[in-house]
Amino acid sequence: MRSSRIRFALLAVVAIMVGLFVLLPTSHQLRRQQLLLGTVVEIVAFGPDLDILEEAVSAAFSEIARIEHLMSPHIAESDVARLSAATEPFAVAPETAEVLALGLRVAKASRGGFDMTLGRLKQLWAIGSSAPHIPTPAEISVALTGVGPDALTLNGQIVTKKNSHLAVDLGAIAKGYAIDRAALLLRQRGIKHASVNAGGDIVLLGGKSSKERWLIGIQDPLEPDKTVAALKLADRAVVTSGDYERFFERNGVRYHHIFDPASGFPGRRSRSVTIVADSAALADALATAAFVLGPEAGLALLSDFPATEGLIIDPAGEFHLTPGMSTLLSWH
Repeated sequence: MRSSRIRFALLAVVAIMVGLFVLLPTSHQLRRQQLLLGTVVEIVAFGPDLDILEEAVSAAFSEIARIEHLMSPHIAESDVARLSAATEPFAVAPETAEVLALGLRVAKASRGGFDMTLGRLKQLWAIGSSAPHIPTPAEISVALTGVGPDALTLNGQIVTKKNSHLAVDLGAIAKGYAIDRAALLLRQRGIKHASVNAGGDIVLLGGKSSKERWLIGIQDPLEPDKTVAALKLADRAVVTSGDYERFFERNGVRYHHIFDPASGFPGRRSRSVTIVADSAALADALATAAFVLGPEAGLALLSDFPATEGLIIDPAGEFHLTPGMSTLLSWH
């Protein structure tokens, strides 16, 4: 009789365990890629409901496309293209105004190391095109006329250019903002674990799981097929800017896409900069500014932005990092 009761109790426990297993949510992974923002954007999301994941990821990609349509200088009806063509104060969308406000903040803090008014200079160099061009000093002088942290003023959504010929380019901040918006949509739809990666600009929701952080490699600028370190992160944004991303070479000299507004030539004080921040838009802008400024001034700039960490690799391959960055890194 006693053994029958024991068997019955064991069977009851097994039945309960089976029932709990059936009731526990299955974690699905959804990975999708689209060509947006001039790069391959990849979203990886985890959750118990595959239909919710599908809807959320589709909405995130749609939001990235919407932001690109507002801020790409290559789309004629975008805010940026129309602002560049404007000769009078111009009203932009709230999202564009938000990006401009953040960009002006970083431009002033970096004393022009970050500059959203280099559109004409970037057009002149045409890096990334089939026919890049090394400009003459005279051409550069014209392209830099009127640029700088005070070249734009923002009053609400009204933007005024001090020089009507200025061409605005948000390439060093809009990509980060677009993936910030995508991550926000994922979060609003209940997604707790996801990554949005736009060619190295990354926003992370939670960890890879409730117990595991995301592992993000940092490329070696001297050998980009290798990594020098990895970051272990959750609920952060990370952006790396390097001279190995977009460039052309002529007579043994590399000309890359991160310009020093003081000279009109590619910046030479850094090889790469990795920034960890609470938003990809801020990390994007600070990565460009710190790259241009170089290690000493770049680290000083980062100290003005709380909860922001950075690693700067100089032309000699030496590492310069904020105090908090060392706690996030594992070295290779």
